[in-house]
Amino acid sequence: MSEDVWAAQDTNPDAIETALRELIRERHAANEALAPARVLNLVVIVEREWKGEIANRLEGVGRYQASRTVLCAVEDNRTTLDAVAVMTYDEPSGSIGVMREQVEIDVGPEHLRNLDTIVDPVIAPELPTVLWSPHGHDEAVQSLLHMIDVMLVDSDGLLDPATAAVRAKQLLEHAYVVDLAWLRTTPWRERLASAWDLPDRRQVLARIAELTVRHHPGSRASAMLLTGWMCSRLGWEPARLRPNNGGGGMCGSARRDGHEVTIALEPIDQESPGLGGVTVTGELGFSLSLDRATGGLCARERSRDGEERVWQVLGASRGEGGILGEGVRQALLRDPTYGPALDAAQRFCPS
Repeated sequence: MSEDVWAAQDTNPDAIETALRELIRERHAANEALAPARVLNLVVIVEREWKGEIANRLEGVGRYQASRTVLCAVEDNRTTLDAVAVMTYDEPSGSIGVMREQVEIDVGPEHLRNLDTIVDPVIAPELPTVLWSPHGHDEAVQSLLHMIDVMLVDSDGLLDPATAAVRAKQLLEHAYVVDLAWLRTTPWRERLASAWDLPDRRQVLARIAELTVRHHPGSRASAMLLTGWMCSRLGWEPARLRPNNGGGGMCGSARRDGHEVTIALEPIDQESPGLGGVTVTGELGFSLSLDRATGGLCARERSRDGEERVWQVLGASRGEGGILGEGVRQALLRDPTYGPALDAAQRFCPS
């Protein structure tokens, strides 16, 4: 991987945009087989002291890197703009090579309310634009909402799932939302859905008695989104959850046609964010448990006649390292099940 670099202090958005055009022009003139990637803009707002960590996470997205990434690092007491533009590319051998651009702009707090005037000239025109602001900066987000297409959030990043749900619902009014907490539930949702493909299990699906979701202590939002997904897909009417007696868990119920489903969210000790296990129990003696295990998920099933079997679901999880890359990929897709799951999850949240 090769790169061309431009940097300037006390600069302005027009100078940055001009520098980007010149980097592309010069590199294409030197090698006509190189062309700029033109799929997606990604705008990231971070605290300057965390810029290195966020940059490392962005490098980890691999082949899902945005065509142009604009990272705005907020530094206290700063009044001017400093910028670095880096164009990376592989020298092609007999085929077209792709150039990607990364721009880092150091901004001050006073720039945030008008951040759109800084970012708009710098992003690649006529491309979908994704905004990710992992450290909050709501003032900057509000400034950019009118020009973005997708908002990347992580509901697990907020301590209060109710606050996270309200924020995600508000953002959905302005842009498509990709929630990393939701993406952490993807392998669990896929395996749960496929478990009911067999026709003889459909009657069990209609008579689920208990749902237990085990989760990292900081990932209650993921647990509530999975529970909300079950409610939205099966027509359950959710009720507000209440704290368990100690342990930090939550319990409650949902109803469908007078039938009650007992629901429990249980925090467990695990290193990775997200879910640790799910157990679905039916009134007819059937139960299915999925638990995090090395290389995938461990599945345990008990049939209605009492027979038990255990097997390994390989490769079920992308791992936390792949969540951000999947989030960038999802920016180009649309998931119609997130909104209904979020609605149900919000109704589970305690007042």
